Amino acid sequence: MTGDAPDEPARLTATPAGVTLGPLDLIADGAARAFVLQMRAGRFHGFVVRRGTAVAGFVDRCPHMGLPLAQVLDQYLSADGAYIQCSWHGALFEVADGRCVGGPCAGQRLMPWPVAVIDETIRTA
Repeated sequence: MTGDAPDEPARLTATPAGVTLGPLDLIADGAARAFVLQMRAGRFHGFVVRRGTAVAGFVDRCPHMGLPLAQVLDQYLSADGAYIQCSWHGALFEVADGRCVGGPCAGQRLMPWPVAVIDETIRTA
């Protein structure tokens, strides 16, 4: 033991497959929700966007500055709901693939977080 204060848990960029996140109706259609999963190796921060019965998941980190995208809990989408929007610098990302289509990180992508709906339940894939 070195006497140093314990380090903050590592911030993970992936989760194992098969983790149950909750029922599909946990996220309103056309909305997004943050998920923080504590695992042995550290903590994972991600979010899921729902479009009908389909979901898309991403690691909650803007490629521009490495910050979480939302300054307000679960506020990941642009005002019209068409894009994922970084609340710090206004970058806009496609929901389908996380590609930045406007802002300081144009051409970069959000890191995907594989999720799927199985039997009306959102799970990591």
